[in-house]
Amino acid sequence: MTIIIAGAGIGGLTAALCLAKAGHKVQIFEQSQLFAPIGAGIQCGANAIHVLSHLGLLDKLSRVAVRPQRVEFNDFQSGQVLHSIELGEAYVGEYGAPYLHLHRADLQEALVSAATLSDNIKIEMNACIQSYFEEHSRVRVSLSDGREFDGECLIGADGIRSTVRAQMLGSIAPRFTGNVAWRAVVPVDRLPENWMDTVVTNFVGPKQHAVLYYLRNQQLANLVGVVEDTSWTDDSWVETSSWEKMKADFSGWHPTIQAIIDAADKDQCYRWALYDHAPLSNWSTARITLLGDAAHATLPFMAAGASLAIEDARILQRALDQTDSVKAGLQLYQRNRMKRTARIQSMSSKMGMLYHINNSFMRRAAFKAIGMFAKANQSYLPDYNANTVHIT
Repeated sequence: MTIIIAGAGIGGLTAALCLAKAGHKVQIFEQSQLFAPIGAGIQCGANAIHVLSHLGLLDKLSRVAVRPQRVEFNDFQSGQVLHSIELGEAYVGEYGAPYLHLHRADLQEALVSAATLSDNIKIEMNACIQSYFEEHSRVRVSLSDGREFDGECLIGADGIRSTVRAQMLGSIAPRFTGNVAWRAVVPVDRLPENWMDTVVTNFVGPKQHAVLYYLRNQQLANLVGVVEDTSWTDDSWVETSSWEKMKADFSGWHPTIQAIIDAADKDQCYRWALYDHAPLSNWSTARITLLGDAAHATLPFMAAGASLAIEDARILQRALDQTDSVKAGLQLYQRNRMKRTARIQSMSSKMGMLYHINNSFMRRAAFKAIGMFAKANQSYLPDYNANTVHIT
């Protein structure tokens, strides 16, 4: 088939590669003028790595990745470990693939390079799909510059403010969660010796938390700090804010946090508002479907958004190839993704509330309870292989 994809983010590129590998022709339209190396760290569990391995990208990504030994949840002032989850080789043994920290730009570069080398994929930048028209056997898209293209299927992988979703389902405005995220990436040579083990460290405190981990073979350190703040509603990933404001937001927090904030470039502190939307009851028509944030925008409190889009891509390709019509394939894809993604949306939201419990005693008690009962939820994300899971 000829398949059109709106959006060349992680989900759109992964979908293109999965579909091209299966023999389909793919045309991607991306509204940005170029692939800019924006963003920072991405955490990829086994569920995402299985798909990236299927695409032949694991070796390349492993050369620029970090393999953390565990995830820790620490008190924001004392640093006391409230709960931890083992990763490393134990994780590989249990789930069949590693847990990797990647710079978003490195993952994007690997996907773009693979797509560029594929004879079955064409990417057009500075090309925004403005509308579509669905016919019996085709779907036609109109770009903002007036050009038109057609194919047998359209995938809306165009993010939380999806144009494809808006035409399909009407205006569903993303909802502001009242959380604002800070982002900074710092060269490790600016930080104190033995600043942090090779772990994911989540410092949790009243109405805010911060996540730290290494990138690029531990040459970089990544900070994401989330603060409850209704005064900032801009969700642009490339909008900077004042270093002084970030420093003030985490005043009194653990020295590990202070060290990375103090080492950050003062003009490279990015700040964006966190939005999501309620789980959808439908995201497909006969020839059009949604993928990634366009279908199930998820808060970042389980580091699951990119991985879910990568899962979507593989299941969508398998569903189309397993059925005898586009409509049946899209329904099979939706049927097998909707329950899982809705659950993770809900779990992510609840994790954010857990991180931000205001009372210190209640926060410690909550993480102790997680340590006793969390095995099922801890395995729900990684114990999913989109290459082999039965879809029906």
